[in-house]
Amino acid sequence: MPADRAATAVTDTATSLMAGFPPPPDLRVNLSNWQQPQNVRWAFRHMREIIPTQLISAGIGSPYPLAATASEFGNPVVLRVDGSSSTVEEIFADTFTDAVMVIHDGAVVDERYVEGMTKTTRHLLMSVSKSIVGCVAGVLVEQCQLDPQAAVTDYVPEVAECGYRGASVRDVLDMRTGIVFRETYTVPDSEVRIMERSMGWAPAMADDPRGAYAYLATIRSEGPHGGPFTYRSADTDMLGWVCERAAGERMADLISKLIWQPLGAEFDAEITCDPVGTAVHDGGISATLRDLARFAMMILNDGRVEDRQVTPAGWLADTFDPAPGVREAFAHTENEVMLPGGWYRNQFWLLRPESDPILLCLGIHGQLVFVDRASRTAIVKLSSWPDAQNPDHLANTLRACLAIASELSA
Repeated sequence: MPADRAATAVTDTATSLMAGFPPPPDLRVNLSNWQQPQNVRWAFRHMREIIPTQLISAGIGSPYPLAATASEFGNPVVLRVDGSSSTVEEIFADTFTDAVMVIHDGAVVDERYVEGMTKTTRHLLMSVSKSIVGCVAGVLVEQCQLDPQAAVTDYVPEVAECGYRGASVRDVLDMRTGIVFRETYTVPDSEVRIMERSMGWAPAMADDPRGAYAYLATIRSEGPHGGPFTYRSADTDMLGWVCERAAGERMADLISKLIWQPLGAEFDAEITCDPVGTAVHDGGISATLRDLARFAMMILNDGRVEDRQVTPAGWLADTFDPAPGVREAFAHTENEVMLPGGWYRNQFWLLRPESDPILLCLGIHGQLVFVDRASRTAIVKLSSWPDAQNPDHLANTLRACLAIASELSA
């Protein structure tokens, strides 16, 4: 189906889902069908109606103000991956955008909401959640509560007999463990789908472990730790478990205390939890566009918000300029095609353009944080791609963001 017709189909379905009381059976969204293409737009805005969530409190302080500016960007033309040309507006429309914000030099250049999204709507961030958890880890390291070089089992001895035996905290931070884990969303028996069922994101089968941590303790090894980068959501869940043990607090409260309140969030966020109350660290956070933009601005400003150092400057400096071997661990993987010259560090993706690296937070179905220090530009985009992964949508979105940053910097 062409992109414009597909977008219309998704929109028409989303506006009628869960309508009426009770909704007719064919329009109900529930645990068994919320990730189906026709349901994701509604589901991503109503996660707590499908899966239990824990509150990430914004506190009672004044939110960090998002100042608007008279500056603007035009509608630059972008060369798509298929060789055709489109404007930025067309690419945003074709990639199932729910909301987008562009920030330049600390001020909001563009803020828009699509198909019923509002400033107060919390939207599922999927794996952008990983980068927020990575920042929690950075703060704990700065506070000397967490040692990146220590063994995972120093904090979580329960995994001493599984594939995480011998892995360091640094290995899980950079996804360079040697565990068996396929991030293949189209294969029902892949490890990512088994883990989803265990953590309550889909109906469990009889043999599935109950809870995310019970699943992690069953993971097998397929090679040494510290080798090539391989994207594995399980590593973030392992990192979250380590952080909770190191700090003695659950992840929802750590994010609130260490990240959400210090960055001046305007609204509470939330994170889904599994059947035993464990947070889904790898993709469970829902937040508003405006607060995700505040997170992006904090990263753009080397971890600072006004006079507060939220994420340690040294942690971000290490992310943008990592130790030897990090780039090499990424260079020969399939990810190099999408992010040439890039790397993965501390739960962030890095794209190496001609000047400063561009930092990315990426989530399936089109969630994006784009931070370009060279142009002083941050772009946040929430989306509802019908498919979990779409390389063309991602590539075209990145090209649109690069075009915006280029025009603003000029």
